[in-house]
Amino acid sequence: MRCNLLCSGLVLTGVASAIDYGTFQDPANNARLKFRYWLPDASVDIATVQRDIRAAGALGAGGVEFVPLYNYGASLAAPPKGADWATYGFGTPAFNEVFKASLKAAKDAGMRMDFALGPSAAQGVPSNVTDAGLHWDLAHFNDSIPTNGSYSGTIPGWGTGELVALVSARSISSSKITNPASSLFSTPANQATRMVLDTDSLIDHTDRVSLDGRVSLSLTNGSSHGTQHLFAYYQYQDLVKNLDIESNVTGTIFDNGSYTVDHYSPRGAETVKTFWETHILNDTEIVALLNEVGTYGWEDSLEIKSNISWSPSIPERFESLNGYRLHKYLPLLQYGNNNPGVQPSYPGKLKCVADDHHRGEGFLNDFRATLAAGYGEYLDTLTSWLQALGLGYSAQVSYNLPIDMQTTIDRVDAPECESLAFNDNIDGYRQFSGPANVAQKPVISNEMGADLQKALALPISELLGQINIAFAGGVNQVVLHGQTFTGDYFETTWPGYLSFFLLFSESYMDKQPAWELGMPDMIGYVNRNQYILHKGQPRTDVAFFNKVSYTDPQLNTLYTEEDLVNDGYTYTYLNPTNLNLSQAYVSDGLLAPEAPAYQALVITAQENMTLDAVSRIQKLANSGLPIVLSGGIPGYYPTGNASDRDAVMAALRNLKNSDNVHTAPSGGVASKLKDLSIHPRVEVVTPSNATWYPVMRTENSTDYVFVFSKGSAAQGYLRVNSTKTPYTLNSWTGERTALLNFQIHGNTTVIPLTLASSQTTAFGFSDDWASEVPTPETHAVQLPSEAVGYNFTTEKELIVHMATGASSANQNLRISNGRKYDISANGDASSFRLKDWNLVAEHWEAPQNMSDATVIADKRNTTHHLTSLVSWLDIPGLRNASGVGYYSSHLLWPPKSSNSTGSIDGAYLSLPQISHGLKLFVNGQAVQTLDFANPMVDIGPFLHKGSNEITAVVPTLMWNYIRSIYDELEISGSKPLLTTLPGNVHTGLIGNVTVIPYTAHRVPM
Repeated sequence: MRCNLLCSGLVLTGVASAIDYGTFQDPANNARLKFRYWLPDASVDIATVQRDIRAAGALGAGGVEFVPLYNYGASLAAPPKGADWATYGFGTPAFNEVFKASLKAAKDAGMRMDFALGPSAAQGVPSNVTDAGLHWDLAHFNDSIPTNGSYSGTIPGWGTGELVALVSARSISSSKITNPASSLFSTPANQATRMVLDTDSLIDHTDRVSLDGRVSLSLTNGSSHGTQHLFAYYQYQDLVKNLDIESNVTGTIFDNGSYTVDHYSPRGAETVKTFWETHILNDTEIVALLNEVGTYGWEDSLEIKSNISWSPSIPERFESLNGYRLHKYLPLLQYGNNNPGVQPSYPGKLKCVADDHHRGEGFLNDFRATLAAGYGEYLDTLTSWLQALGLGYSAQVSYNLPIDMQTTIDRVDAPECESLAFNDNIDGYRQFSGPANVAQKPVISNEMGADLQKALALPISELLGQINIAFAGGVNQVVLHGQTFTGDYFETTWPGYLSFFLLFSESYMDKQPAWELGMPDMIGYVNRNQYILHKGQPRTDVAFFNKVSYTDPQLNTLYTEEDLVNDGYTYTYLNPTNLNLSQAYVSDGLLAPEAPAYQALVITAQENMTLDAVSRIQKLANSGLPIVLSGGIPGYYPTGNASDRDAVMAALRNLKNSDNVHTAPSGGVASKLKDLSIHPRVEVVTPSNATWYPVMRTENSTDYVFVFSKGSAAQGYLRVNSTKTPYTLNSWTGERTALLNFQIHGNTTVIPLTLASSQTTAFGFSDDWASEVPTPETHAVQLPSEAVGYNFTTEKELIVHMATGASSANQNLRISNGRKYDISANGDASSFRLKDWNLVAEHWEAPQNMSDATVIADKRNTTHHLTSLVSWLDIPGLRNASGVGYYSSHLLWPPKSSNSTGSIDGAYLSLPQISHGLKLFVNGQAVQTLDFANPMVDIGPFLHKGSNEITAVVPTLMWNYIRSIYDELEISGSKPLLTTLPGNVHTGLIGNVTVIPYTAHRVPM
């Protein structure tokens, strides 16, 4: 396994071409998949932790993301007996020893190691409660003012904290609204009040409040309608914890868990930095190891609850950014500005809105932009600190915060998203990858596979589908969620420490039958695709303008039309901040020409624009960038008091009439682009039942194309904007093969292609590979319809495999030099199925001593005769079983239907799509790794005359057995937390195995 010890330093440069990613066959660790590794706490056996890390490397992982999880402090369950946070907590001497040993294990295994900056989700660190860098909240209270307008007494909520503002306003009307329920968090719907305020009636009375919290006011309604209200706002440190542990011990910062830090100012980052420098980085050996194998300090999704997102720095920052004071507008900001991701049902009990909609929205937009600016400084501080240590910073940027996600993606070295919130939505990933690509971030990471109620029941094929979707959306680094500690732990039964008490997938470990059977093949496939997706720079056809006040945590699709996708146009999204990046200039009609080299910017009528954004886009158009207005002129994005609305609309009308600005109806963007001679770099033509998603990257003299097929199996073609020599890149085996069948049309290469459902393929286009890969001087421009495979000899001679017994029609092979060959198959053996199977089911079961989690499994065998390959749920005795299936059948060769042995040269074996892993053997010899989506392989070299044994070794999902012993399980002193058990899942080898005889034809090239 390759280990690039310069990885972390080179990543920080932002220049992917300077980084050594190894080879396609054997990618370097900085292009390989990682496991998120969950440490229960620092009391565990260190040797087991080291063994777990080395085991991940043995499977092909390039590194681990080391996360001290402390499940018992994550509000899910009480601590187990024996757990001692004060002794084994984050940053204690015991923790530092485990941390150091883990770094050593990564070094010994030639791996990389990322590490959480705090325990659990890494939102904070142990701290003194007087630290000003801890999390702040803003509490709000209100009271009605008597109809005579006089108010004298103690203001509402006095004593809650430091008074920030006292504001009065007149309400015009009120009504009841419903805060929606959340299935994810099992929170019910609840009622709130919506109050419309007279915007001009807002008055700040803060300076009139006495030191003891009293005030005397005399207000006039200014109207015979409505009621005056008084609103009071207090800032205070709520001492919320990212790891909520109480201790009877007092005297040190390690006594009571870990406190969340302020994320809206650099002060919170300073608290994290000081903790590390005082309690962890004071060990010179840890520092040296981090310099050798550390890559990123890391922070997870932001799961910070509050009333209103706040920092004491916000009022000053707000005024500096916006030119007016915040205080009197706080009533308009108190609802829906806490954490929309983890508090979707609790945005607030009182929603105040302005009677002047645009003005109210302008104040709200300015507040959220201020939050984003403070959060950006928090990110900058941690990034700079880690870079000074020779490391990088990776974070799930703005995830769950009430800000525009795209604004801060470029502020970290390796921005990370998460499959859970992105809901396998390619459009959602494109919203994330666009800003990272323009900023030329070499790594776009993804926390992959955290599926609700899928623990121990997530097939690898389903995981691969999620990974491929992320790849298609611009992700190039997968961090699997996740690998777990395999040893004994307090009050924990076999199979061991199951993270999140089985609420989420996955707990990858050696007790899972697929650990050494399916996982290595999957990891090798992911690594090679990540190699492709790291090379060079992305080439994306179109950028969509997108500006929101805050990003929906569920990342819904923004461009819902299908015209671009159907033609193969690739696109991502950029907001105004991204357009102001130094890399976002125009050259030769391309936006961000270094990467991603957009050919056009599209603005839909659903978008809203600021005056600054219109001005920037006007400059882009003046510089030669094609702009397409789709569906009409966009709307207005208010800021401040919304006084510039007329100016924005006038600027938009001027933009519409400018050179290089074009209009298109909704759904007509692709047509307009073609009218402008702007074609996709990888055009796709497929039937309506399938959609192919291409990704293109360019490095010096080589172009790479990755294609993911979503939908049904389909035949179509690609038209690639390259005339370099094309090669097929097999991500399952690591083979590079000269492409046989293609045509050159002008400046493009046209490739006929057939892809199964969820299958991917990859190509390289290079004139420099001929010395490494057998590359004939000619190629086919037409293949026979019955050709099932081919290969090139070292003499560059072509061998075509033709299926026998199929068609008697002429089968012509046409070569690019004009020659034509008739290579009709001359065998008469038709394809046939293998029907009689013997299954030896190796059951993996709990040991007699359920308290011994170190045992992989007690194993026993049962034998089953199958006339067809069905799910283990349908085989007597296997419904509640988990383990490994050894399937065997016999193939008589040559087939009896053949009239002559000389007319058949070999056979392909076509298997059903692989669910969870499969190793194939013919007469005891291992066959190459199979494509899970299209498992078809040439077994001709392994066959001999007579009876041939076909063996398929298939791991099964663990859930069916775990479900049968669910009531016996204990995790960290608690029962698993699934209130309703998911049903049994289909597993095993299911479907038909088909033998396809062929004849081999040699053709000089």
